[in-house]
Amino acid sequence: MPPVLGPAKIFIVLGALAAALGVTLGAFGAHALRARLAPEMLAIYQTAVQYHMWHALGLIAVGIVVFHLPSSAPLKWAGWLMLVGMVLFSGSLYVLALTGSRWLGVITPFGGAALIVAWLACAWAALRA
Repeated sequence: MPPVLGPAKIFIVLGALAAALGVTLGAFGAHALRARLAPEMLAIYQTAVQYHMWHALGLIAVGIVVFHLPSSAPLKWAGWLMLVGMVLFSGSLYVLALTGSRWLGVITPFGGAALIVAWLACAWAALRA
């Protein structure tokens, strides 16, 4: 079997690292934050972890598909948008939950939009394949 190269490898590695971080942050929330955060903030934190993990797996999936469709520009866009979306969406929710800084709510929709566009790019790539 040939080695995994280029964007496929990058997306799989980044997705796996993001998943490891998601598990770590989820465990931190479940064990260290449960007694320290208000229920509303804990729910926000849990939403961040949930979206973080789903999109880490999505990033791995994009990498696997890019391995099979290496010339697909929409798939490469999907991978980068998924990564940016995870950072902006989940990252802003993590910080909001931990600090209570509501101004971060301005950033969160940009992350959500990036995630939506990433999934649409995946659909577009599948239609073009």
